[in-house]
Amino acid sequence: WQLLPGRSCSRPEYELAAQLEPAYAIFGDNFDWSATADHLMLYVTNGMGEGIEASLLTNLAINALRNARRAGISIADQAALADQAVYAHYQGRCYLSVLMFDFDLAAGRASVVDAGSPELWRLRGGTVERVSFDAQLPLGMFEETDYVVQDFDVEPGDRLVFVSDGVHAVTSPKGEAYGEAALARAIHSTRLLPAAEVP
Repeated sequence: WQLLPGRSCSRPEYELAAQLEPAYAIFGDNFDWSATADHLMLYVTNGMGEGIEASLLTNLAINALRNARRAGISIADQAALADQAVYAHYQGRCYLSVLMFDFDLAAGRASVVDAGSPELWRLRGGTVERVSFDAQLPLGMFEETDYVVQDFDVEPGDRLVFVSDGVHAVTSPKGEAYGEAALARAIHSTRLLPAAEVP
C-alpha cells in the first residue's frame, strides 16, 4: 500500500483512477503516476512472481523509475536506468514488465515505452479497441537494454484503460480465458461511469 500513489485524481484535462485486485494479496503488479502543470506520467507494471519476492522486485523497479523521473529525464532513459537497477540485483533471473506514458497535456500527445505485458485499450466514439505498440524487453532481463519512445495521440473524450495480464490473461474456474471480447464489453458497458468508478 505504501508503494501506491492516490487511486484517483481529477483535473480539467483528465480524470484518473486505478485499483489493484485482489487488493490484499501480494503479486508483482503496480501502478504509479505523477502530475505536473503540463504533464502526466503513468506507469503500469507487472513484476514476475508473487508474494514477498515479487513485492521486493516491484519496489526496486518503482523506486528506480521514480528516482529517474525526478531527475527530469525522458521515459526511455527512465526505463534504461530502472532496467540497470533491476539487472544489477537479479542478473536476469527476475524482471518486470512496464507500460510507461508521458502525456503532454497541452499537445494531446504522449510518449510511450512498452516493455512487456501490460496492455492499453481505448474507447473512442463508442468503439473499443486494443492499442498495440512495438514491444520491447522487460526491465532487468538483460544488461544495458536501450528503450525507444513511441508517439501516441489522444483526443478529447478518449477513455484509456490499462490492464495487466492479471486481467487480460485470467481464466475462469472452469479454465475459460477471460478474453478480449469480454474485456471490450466491460469497457463499453462502463463508458458512462465517471473514471473513479470504472476500476
